[in-house]
Amino acid sequence: MAKRRITQETFDAAVRENMEEFEMDPDEALREAVEQFESQGVELSCIVKAVPAVSSEDKQEEQTHEVLQALDSLRIGKDSASVADMTADIKRFTEHCSLGFAQRYLAAQKDAYPVILSCCKKSLEDQEAVLTALSALAALTDGQPDLLDAEGQQFLLDVLKKYQAVSCVTRVAIHTVRHCCLKHEQNRQDFVKGGVLPLMTGALKQHSGCAELVKEASAALRVMTFDDDVRVTFGHAHEHAKSIVLEHNGLKVLIEAAKAHFDNTSVLSELCATLSRLAVRNEFCQDVCDLGGLKIMMTLLADSYESPELVRQVLSAIRAIAGNDDVKDMVVNAGGVQLIVIAMNRHMSNPAVCEQGCACLSVLALRKPNNCKVIMENGGALAAIQSMKTHSDVVNVQKQACMLMRNLVSRMQNYSQPILEMGAEALIAQALKTHQDCGDVGKAALRDLGCQVQLRELWTGKHGSLTN
Repeated sequence: MAKRRITQETFDAAVRENMEEFEMDPDEALREAVEQFESQGVELSCIVKAVPAVSSEDKQEEQTHEVLQALDSLRIGKDSASVADMTADIKRFTEHCSLGFAQRYLAAQKDAYPVILSCCKKSLEDQEAVLTALSALAALTDGQPDLLDAEGQQFLLDVLKKYQAVSCVTRVAIHTVRHCCLKHEQNRQDFVKGGVLPLMTGALKQHSGCAELVKEASAALRVMTFDDDVRVTFGHAHEHAKSIVLEHNGLKVLIEAAKAHFDNTSVLSELCATLSRLAVRNEFCQDVCDLGGLKIMMTLLADSYESPELVRQVLSAIRAIAGNDDVKDMVVNAGGVQLIVIAMNRHMSNPAVCEQGCACLSVLALRKPNNCKVIMENGGALAAIQSMKTHSDVVNVQKQACMLMRNLVSRMQNYSQPILEMGAEALIAQALKTHQDCGDVGKAALRDLGCQVQLRELWTGKHGSLTN
């Protein structure tokens, strides 16, 4: 059932009433108001949970939140004051918007977007000023991509073109583009039509030595391949991924960036995450290997296995490119199975690593009996069993482990008994009881392992006939 919602004014009135009528101190009044509304099932995620401040000594009776005080100052000065004079207010606005979504939402409700966009456009010719104004726009649009309009899109494209050589401005502009495209398919399509992809890949090449910009541009390119807008039935995720690779040489740009930041795990994690989103066609998977991407991934698994986040992203990338059957063999021949199992055992307490490790081995085993042999000999099945035991409450770990065991025995029935002796049947049965989403893969694994399993017949063809 959907939770009830209230306005910020209603919440503030309740806090004020607690202070005035019941003589509570501000902290107690705030705490009481939160508890009161939460007990009534009210959604407070968009409410600023703070006592409004007095805006000035002259107006003791006027209390408002600090983000709105900064916004009011900008609104008063946007037509008359110079951008330099508004810098302090813009920075204060940015600071308060960065505190949380509730502050950004409140500002947006009070028409902050046109005020901030006006400041941005006034500052376009001044590098320092545009950086400050862009930061405010980035903060405001975080989680609120619907705010962006055609005028704002054009401004961001103009900044990316005008300040291509300035890494700090380019980074914040790309950061804003990413905020505006996350969970907003129309913004993504409009930006791509406006030419944002070559601007982002160009920034990656031109500023390949700037770690923060590389991370931001990689993340923004990845967002362009998302299909995360529930309002849209069919997005252009595949088309955008294809365009990044074929028209803008995206794979080479990302792999070259990885070579330039081989000692920076956070940059490498971002780049691997984006590579996995671009491996959407058989030939793209092969291209990653031909450009040296697979060699980089194997080296990272061998040398940087202590970083769970990097390991997870590398495994995700290997899983993506191993959709190509030739790449499966290349991964196995390069010692990938041993490295994956080592990584899983090293990070057995991390469910995300276990999930990606099982998924990787599952893809490598699919339609490849020789790879199944390597996986069994190197303890892959045992690592999957241990993952199921350790993370019995994590549905994705259970699903991927079931998928791996099914793929291992579907063409190699002689592996069924060794896997069952590890305790697979009881673990899969438990997963079926605990997680409804494991139904299909769990039953398929039990069936292929030769266990008794009750399959539900969805339709028998009886009780009536099909008519035109």
